[in-house]
Amino acid sequence: MTSDKKIFLAFASIFLVFWFLPVDNLRLQGAILEAFALTHWYAREHVILCLIPAFFIAGAIASFVSQASVMKYLGAKANRILAYSVASVSGSVLAVCSCTVLPLFAGIYARGAGLGPATAFLYSGPAVNVLAIILTARILGAELGIARAVGAILFSVVIGIAMQFIFRNEEKADLAMAQMPEEEMPRKLWQDAIYFALMIGILVFANWSKPLETSGIWFFIFSIKWYVTGILSLALMAVIWLWFKKHELKEWTASSWDYAKMIMPLLFAGVMVAGFLLGRPDQEGIIPSAWVSGLVGGNSFMANFFASVVGAFMYFATLTEVPILEGLIGAGMGKGPALALLLAGPALSLPNMLVIRGVLGTKKTVVYVLLVIIMATISGLVFGSLF
Repeated sequence: MTSDKKIFLAFASIFLVFWFLPVDNLRLQGAILEAFALTHWYAREHVILCLIPAFFIAGAIASFVSQASVMKYLGAKANRILAYSVASVSGSVLAVCSCTVLPLFAGIYARGAGLGPATAFLYSGPAVNVLAIILTARILGAELGIARAVGAILFSVVIGIAMQFIFRNEEKADLAMAQMPEEEMPRKLWQDAIYFALMIGILVFANWSKPLETSGIWFFIFSIKWYVTGILSLALMAVIWLWFKKHELKEWTASSWDYAKMIMPLLFAGVMVAGFLLGRPDQEGIIPSAWVSGLVGGNSFMANFFASVVGAFMYFATLTEVPILEGLIGAGMGKGPALALLLAGPALSLPNMLVIRGVLGTKKTVVYVLLVIIMATISGLVFGSLF
């Protein structure tokens, strides 16, 4: 087909869409409003405190972490037990959402991390969240909280191993680089460790959510989070002033900006589509929420599969999956589908998939998403039959 014909068909298609667009339909109007409302909420709640620190951490990984070191611990020839152990529990430290983890994943993958450990990290970052797991256990029941914790850690390892096995021929091309010599670093290891620990600390404490109870250790941490964030920020500025040279800072900011340019457009487009299709919590998108709750009752294969698919495409900010599930369970959702959504939802979303495709390519992204959905479905079936 010639270029002019393609352009004509594109124009004709767009014309027909707008010609037949049911602009007076209230559900369509509400879905469009939800698309902008979710994007507005995401921009206000997640960009400054979540994404910007994550971009700087990703830029720091690309600029200051030795590629040989990444490949030594997470590369194609790294010790498998060590690599997957580190990758599978990373979420307990980071406590990030499915979108905030993306620049971090892109950073370690670009530095030579093996596909298996990198995808294990990608899944575990948002899924193995200690606070979210505790909240799940306290609100939705201990058995669901324990199942979520065990399932998330096992998922990250199994998905990583499966990805590395499926694409093992492509991984072989990276083995020659695994023996590359250590690069001479401008700082000592403990200095870089402090630098990264301060940035991760700022990311974690700045995004510490208010717990439901107004007492206990979690609320105490929440009450002092801005003091801790401020102290960590001052310490980070002192570390940068004392240990970094001007050209290194330029390289760091340039790398961070590159990740922002790659991820932000896809992320916001995905958030808008997610809002249009499914809306925000307690709000309607183009797909009625009654359809969703009506399809996830009981413990059938279709109920678990549907919960996994909806969870995979819907965007969940950190901890929001718990009150959403509380409402769905109250509306008749089975415990199996509830676990399936917990294991697929926080780790995936439509904006998350779009960005992963930009890093890994279409084929690897499709396989990764299918692995998450299939394993979440199976886990829900098993859990629902036991409880």
